[in-house]
Amino acid sequence: MISLKNITLWFGSRNIFDDISIEIADNDKIGLTGKNGEGKSTLLKIISGEIKPDSGTISFSNQTTIGYLPQHLDFSDTTTVLDEALKAFEEIKQLEVEYERLNRKLEKFTNYTSHEYLKLTTKLSDISERLHILEAGKTGQYAIQMLKGLGFKDSDLYRKTSEFSGGWRMRIEIAKILLKQPGFLLLDEPTNHLDIESITWLEDSLKSYKGAIILISHDIRFLNSITKRTVEISKGKIYDYPVPYSQYKELRKQRIEHQKSVYENQLRKIKQTERFIERFRYKATKASQVQSRVKQLEKLELPEIDEENTKTIHFTFPPAPRSGDIVVELESLSKSYGNHNVLRNIDFVHERSEKVAFVGKNGEGKTTLARIIVGDLDYTGKRKIGHNVKIGYFAQNQEQTLNPQKTVLGTVIEVSPPDMTEASLRTVLGNFLFSEDDIDKKVSVLSGGEKARLALACMVLQPYNLLVLDEPTNHLDIYAKERLKAALNHYNGSLIIVSHDRDFLKGLVNTVYEFRNKSLKQYKGDIDFFLEQKKAENFYELEKKQITKKSKSSLPQSDKELKKQLYQKRKELQRKINKLEKEIENIETQIENIELKIESLEQKFATAENIENEMFESYNNIKKQLEDLMKKWETTNTELETSKAEFEKIK
Repeated sequence: MISLKNITLWFGSRNIFDDISIEIADNDKIGLTGKNGEGKSTLLKIISGEIKPDSGTISFSNQTTIGYLPQHLDFSDTTTVLDEALKAFEEIKQLEVEYERLNRKLEKFTNYTSHEYLKLTTKLSDISERLHILEAGKTGQYAIQMLKGLGFKDSDLYRKTSEFSGGWRMRIEIAKILLKQPGFLLLDEPTNHLDIESITWLEDSLKSYKGAIILISHDIRFLNSITKRTVEISKGKIYDYPVPYSQYKELRKQRIEHQKSVYENQLRKIKQTERFIERFRYKATKASQVQSRVKQLEKLELPEIDEENTKTIHFTFPPAPRSGDIVVELESLSKSYGNHNVLRNIDFVHERSEKVAFVGKNGEGKTTLARIIVGDLDYTGKRKIGHNVKIGYFAQNQEQTLNPQKTVLGTVIEVSPPDMTEASLRTVLGNFLFSEDDIDKKVSVLSGGEKARLALACMVLQPYNLLVLDEPTNHLDIYAKERLKAALNHYNGSLIIVSHDRDFLKGLVNTVYEFRNKSLKQYKGDIDFFLEQKKAENFYELEKKQITKKSKSSLPQSDKELKKQLYQKRKELQRKINKLEKEIENIETQIENIELKIESLEQKFATAENIENEMFESYNNIKKQLEDLMKKWETTNTELETSKAEFEKIK
């Protein structure tokens, strides 16, 4: 169990978390959601210990182990792929060294009944049992299986990690974390650099993972497949839902509607109370009732309504200057890295205003061809760029190409046209959700999503007529992806886009090129046409067909169990709500009767010449009863509203 209580964190003048609390059980599968910059990655860093909050406490149960995969890592370049993965078994190595040391020490003993001898043998037995539990003899086998599942070939295992891209080295880190089998997995966008086959493998691995998982991902399908609980971060607060992402969106909508309903009911109650007080304020016979209503009014507060953060990027690409009819032409083009051939005798023609997608597994040459087209790599064969073609390029690791020491404003100034004013640049940055406070931040402190937005902002400062975008959505939230897609749909230039996101490509491209076996295959149609030709509904099913045949179950057993639990919970809450409503109705009737008795006694006091002590005692007792009933009414109402809110959350 991990428990965060009353956590508050400030970055400068910005309140990231405002007194939040959350508990994570040993088997929870949690999806973190929220817009870029709301604090998802920051929360993982707090749990992992990388960041300390300004206030609040974090507590862990005994022997809690945490594996944390951040969006960006500093990699070691001194080992092979397999040796780097085997670092996951550091505990086993240490135990084996200690086991050998103790064995050598044991050999020197001659007194087999001494306390020290028995103590040593006990310790050896404990280490042996721990090594057995960790399956020490199978570390190499497990490491190889893990690496191959993530897309590494047998020939890759003994290559230096320095020979691989950042995305492939990120896979090694994923392998190391999974091999360690920590009790709590913290994964920040683990699919960003994975192809569809590896995503499918990782998805299956995480679904059967025995420990807890806290996952940040903008891949809705991936979230729905793995998580059973969704935690939303918005404006410094967190909201917890016991359902996967797709169901969370509907529950969130219901929660906002319920809050509005409670707000309106409370507002009506306040206004009615105010009208009663104003009407009878100066009427002596109603003085006690007025005073009672005044006390009620002091305790009536308007509840907050959680406004949805509707801010999202808003931009368009500048009109594209007219180019020649042929934008890019490649003939008999090949590319090798040393002895490793990636592309062989490629022919490719890209015409003006054409929008195409490059799809296929990682390592098949999609990024390589994109880099050749923009002039970043050498090659053999012919490459011709058309008349008046100006290329804008978004690299797969574009956010890493930004200068970490420059400010946000300094970054755009560096790539902007000479005649563009600082005021205009500030407006552009505002459209990409950079506030006045943000523009003086250094790039090094930005989140992955913020860096991706900054890189996109740089692209709209110049008029390009060919955009080459390599996985531009990796660090963008769902809302930002929608805005980028809309901007690309309105863009009147040519487009080449590398992506594995079907929802993003749908309705965006009119030609698809599949990369396989060092060559290209053209599909003249949109992404749905390509998938129809492949007889698959989506990329996941396409890759799964090539890996294994799986029967389709309408609902996993875990989901069935969850629905059963929610049904029982709803029944219990409804019974409780009905009981509380009847109880409140009964209390209100008692309050009315007592107020009538009080009014009657006060009239007697006003006309009586002599007032007996018994009458005073009776009056005071009744007043006490009224006070107790009012407290009970308030407590019961609070309990009712809480129960209704809980019912709405799981409705």
